[in-house]
Amino acid sequence: MNMGLGAKGLQGKPISAGRPGIVAALDVGSNKIACFIAKIEPGKLANGLSPMRIIGIGHQVSRGVRGGAIVDMDAAEEAIRVAVDAAERMAGATVRDVLVTVACGEPKSQTIAVQAPIPSREVQDDDLTRLVSFGQSKYMPEGRDVLHAIPINYSVDDNRGIRDPRGMFGEKAGVELHMVSVQHGPVRNLELCIQRCHLNVAGMVAAPYASGLAALVEDEMDLGVTVIDMGGGTTSLAVFFEGQMVYCDAVPVGGQHITNDIARGLSTPIAHAERMKTLYGSALASPSDERELIDVPQVGETDHSSANHIPRSILTGIIQPRLEETLELVRDRLIKSGFDRVAGQRVVLTGGGAQLSGAREHTARILNKKVRVGQPVRYMGLAEATGGPAFSAAAGLASYSQLAPLTINSDPALDVPENTGQWRRIGRWLKENF
Repeated sequence: MNMGLGAKGLQGKPISAGRPGIVAALDVGSNKIACFIAKIEPGKLANGLSPMRIIGIGHQVSRGVRGGAIVDMDAAEEAIRVAVDAAERMAGATVRDVLVTVACGEPKSQTIAVQAPIPSREVQDDDLTRLVSFGQSKYMPEGRDVLHAIPINYSVDDNRGIRDPRGMFGEKAGVELHMVSVQHGPVRNLELCIQRCHLNVAGMVAAPYASGLAALVEDEMDLGVTVIDMGGGTTSLAVFFEGQMVYCDAVPVGGQHITNDIARGLSTPIAHAERMKTLYGSALASPSDERELIDVPQVGETDHSSANHIPRSILTGIIQPRLEETLELVRDRLIKSGFDRVAGQRVVLTGGGAQLSGAREHTARILNKKVRVGQPVRYMGLAEATGGPAFSAAAGLASYSQLAPLTINSDPALDVPENTGQWRRIGRWLKENF
């Protein structure tokens, strides 16, 4: 599988957590905050990356986060500290640098194409590095930060469809870049909150991208697949094709909206609504639902004997419409993007919401595709409780660490129509962001 430049070593050394071979991943979600500390093992997997062993795990109920964005800096800081501390204690290591998932800021995708001459007539590593950086300099959306610049297709002298042009001869090289950008404000708040925990942000990764790196197998990435990461505050999606993420988007609806619907509809505290969703919730009706009764504590009631008793069918009737609405929004975004056909007939459902009974069946019906529930694969040291779909993004961050960001020389050796000052600004921007 072609994982892009990083899998082949063009992007330098893996991002470290402060110790060689140790990587820290922080998934800041609306329902939970998870920290994985991983060790890079010797050897190579089929995807070109080294095996990874999870040596430290910490997770904590999320506070101060809504829709993936920080809404209470103090509460979020405390929750992050607790999760990271638990992972450090388990790993017996202290981390300074962390990779972080981004589920906020309304991610947007755009594909751009750039070309530049090849000075030596033979495509070398530096040529590709500068070509990608030149493409990044051409895409600077106002009020947004670029999270990813992923090469999805190369060309040499207008011969397209080249995955790895190094060693080829030609007059000019081109690349199509998948640019993923997010709003500056929410991402800056997230970074500031993590810095208050005395941690450095080594890089930020779109949540569905990280989940895809953890849960997909090589054939799925090559043939075309849609990853749907059902989080607490958002449901994000990514399309992978020919080994690369080619599209990314998110809808502002997630598992917390289902919980809130239950709490409002049954007049029960949110904590009890979440418990009912976890224990009894389903999006599929069954014949026994009318006969099976559920205790529903009422808001403000202290006498447990006064709890309501409702048939399970009422709970299903609340969950199903919201889940269908979420999946219809995902389907509409996918069709509008034009990547529906590229994605093929395969969907991998991941994230905490993927564990809801009936989610897979409704996804298959609404998107008219074959669906499986994905969880982290190719990772050693994951226990059953932390190896499910809810931890895909955290595990995927560890893999992303081996796809270390591109760096460029501030002196442009390629003959491109940009001045030296702009190249220096690009170099400074990359250093500040990666």
